[in-house]
Amino acid sequence: MGFFSGLDVERYDRQYSDRQLAARIAQYFKPHRGRLLTIAVLLLSLSASSAAIPLLVSRGLDVMNDTPRDLGIYVLTGLVLLAGLYTWGANWLRRRLTARVVGDVVFTLRADAFRAAAGHDLSFYDEFPSGKIVSRITSDTREFGQLVTLITDLVSQFGQAAILGTVLLTISVRLSLYVFGFLPLLFLAALGFRRLARTVTRRGMRAMANVNAAIKETVSGIAVAKNFRQEMEIFKEFNEANQTSLKVNIRRGFVLSLVFPSLNALGGIATAVLVYVGGLDAVAGAVTVGAWYLFISSLDRFFFPVLNLSAFWAQVQSGLSAAERAFALIDAEPAVVQSDNRPAPRLRGDIRFEHVHFRYSEQEQVLQDFNLHIRPGESVALVGHTGAGKSSIARLIARFYEFQQGRILIDGMDIRTFDLESYRSQLGIVSQIPFLFAGTVAENIAYACPQATRAEIEHAARQIGDGEWLETLPDGLDTQVGERGSLLSMGQRQMVSLLRVLMRRPAIFILDEATASIDPFTEWQIQQALEMILANSTSILIAHRLSTVRAADRIIVLQNGLIIEEGNHTSLMRAGGHYAELYNTYFRHQSLEYVENARQAFGGGHTSGVD
Repeated sequence: MGFFSGLDVERYDRQYSDRQLAARIAQYFKPHRGRLLTIAVLLLSLSASSAAIPLLVSRGLDVMNDTPRDLGIYVLTGLVLLAGLYTWGANWLRRRLTARVVGDVVFTLRADAFRAAAGHDLSFYDEFPSGKIVSRITSDTREFGQLVTLITDLVSQFGQAAILGTVLLTISVRLSLYVFGFLPLLFLAALGFRRLARTVTRRGMRAMANVNAAIKETVSGIAVAKNFRQEMEIFKEFNEANQTSLKVNIRRGFVLSLVFPSLNALGGIATAVLVYVGGLDAVAGAVTVGAWYLFISSLDRFFFPVLNLSAFWAQVQSGLSAAERAFALIDAEPAVVQSDNRPAPRLRGDIRFEHVHFRYSEQEQVLQDFNLHIRPGESVALVGHTGAGKSSIARLIARFYEFQQGRILIDGMDIRTFDLESYRSQLGIVSQIPFLFAGTVAENIAYACPQATRAEIEHAARQIGDGEWLETLPDGLDTQVGERGSLLSMGQRQMVSLLRVLMRRPAIFILDEATASIDPFTEWQIQQALEMILANSTSILIAHRLSTVRAADRIIVLQNGLIIEEGNHTSLMRAGGHYAELYNTYFRHQSLEYVENARQAFGGGHTSGVD
C-alpha cells in the first residue's frame, strides 16, 4: 500500500453500500421509465434473437443429416440472416436510447453536484481544493455514465444466458449440471476481487483529483510563477502528483489485470471438461451431433456474460466509486446552517453583533465575546493590523462562515433565519482583489442585474468623473476584460466592481479595499463611486486608504478580535492611541506619497484636500 500513501481523503467523503448506491442511482432513472421499458423489451428480444442463431443451426444440422436438401440450406441461411439483421437493428436502437438516457442522467447528476458545490460556504473551499471538486463534477460523473452503458450490455447478455441455460437443460440435464456446477466457482472468484477492485479504483480517482488540483492551481497562478521564474518548480510539483497518479494506476491495472485471465482460465477448464464429456455422449449416441454442437456453441455464449460480469467487475466498481464520490459532494453537510428560510424584507441595515464568538478552527480563534452596533445608513471603517478580525466581521455579516456562539441581528432579526438568496441579494460586496468574469465591461457591471438596459449601465458609468474613465478603455463598455479582469488595470477593475455594486443598490455594502497603489486621478474617480454607494447604504469598510478611512462616519480599531478604540479620525488622533500609531506608521506615509503623486499628475501645483 506504499503507493497510496499521501493521497488525501476529503473529510466529507463517505462510503455507501452497494444497496444504497443502487437505490440512489435508481432515483435518477425514474423520470426515464418509458425509455427504460423500451430498452428492456429490446434487450429481451435481442437475447432471444442471439440465442436463436445456434438453435437454428443445430436444428438445421439434424434435419439435413436425416434428409439433405438444397432448400433446407437456403431456408436455414435466410433465417440466420434475418436473425442477424434484427439483432443489428435492435441493438442500434437500444444503444441510441441508452445513450440518450445516460446523457440525461449524467447531465442531472452533474447539475446536482455543481449546484451543491456552488451552494457551499467559503469555509468549504478553504478546506478542500477546488481542483478536486471539479474532478468530481466532471471526471467522476463521466465515469458513472460509462457504468450505465456497461450494465445495459451485461443485462442483454444475461437475458441471453437465461434463455440458453433453459436450452442447455433441454439438451442434456447431465451436461447442464456440470455447467451449473462451475458457476459458483466463477462467482466466488469474482466476489473475491470485488472489495480490492473498489479500493484501488477509489484511490486511483483520488490520485487523478490531485493531478487536477495541481493543474488548476498552476494555471491560476502562472503569472506569479513566471514573475519569480518558478516554472521548473511548478512543473516538479505537477510531476510529483502525476507520478503518484501513475504509480497508483499501475498498481490498479496490475490488480485488475488478474481478474479476466483468472476467470477465463476457469471458464476454459469448464469448457474442456464439457467438450470431453459431451463428445463421449455423442459417440455413445446419448445426444445427437447437432445437439452436441448446440451445447458447445451455447456454452460459450452462456459463459460469456458470466465472465463479463466478473471481468468487468472492475469497471462496475469504478462506476460505483465515481457515483459514490459525486454523491458525497452532493450530501456534504454545509457549515453555514439557517434556522429558518423566511424571505428577507427590504433591509434598513441595522446590524448588531451580540456576544459573538467565532473561530476558523480550534487553533484559530478570531472573535471572543464580540459586540458591535452599526446604525442604518452608517458607514463604519474597520482598521487594525493583519489578523485583527476585520475581514472576519464582513464575512460573518455576509453569512460566508458560521459563528459558534452569540447572535448577529439585522434590523432586529436573527441573521440565521433569513433565506440566504433573498438576504444576499441586498448585499453589495467588493473583495480586496476584484474578480471580473471573462466578457465585456458592460456585462460585468450588469452581472448582478441582468435586467439592466444598456442605457442604465451607461448612465451609471458616466456618473463617475463624467465618464472620463471610459475613454481609457479601447472599446468603452464593450472592452473585453479578459480572464479574472487581467486586461484591465487594478484601478479599472475596482471601478467596474464598484459600479457592479452601484447597479444593485444594496442595503448593506461591504468593501474589502484593495491595497494596490493607483494613480490619484483613478483614486478620485473610485472615491466618487464609493461616495455614491455610501450615501444609500449601511457600509462596512475594511479600509487601506486614508481617503476611505476619513470618509467613514465611525472608525472601529480592532486588535486580536477586540474593539480597542472607536470614533472619527479627529477624535482618535487626539486620543493618541493605537489608531494614531497606525496613522503615523502607515496612513501618514501613504498620505505623503499620495500628495507627491498628485502633484506630479496635476502638473506640480498645490494639491488641496490632503491631510
